Amino acid sequence: MKLLQLITCVLLPPLGVFLTVGAGSALVINILLTILGILPGIIHALWIYSKQAERKVNV
Repeated sequence: MKLLQLITCVLLPPLGVFLTVGAGSALVINILLTILGILPGIIHALWIYSKQAERKVNV
């Protein structure tokens, strides 16, 4: 599942965020960033993915 999330974060950033944290404010922010440009959406999606992975390691 981790690899699938990482691939979707790069190819379809809103879907990657949805698979990582579900529907919420992070998803709305990512959709807006992706509309502004694909690169900001990808960066935000990868940031959300890395923060979620970091939380799982620290728990």
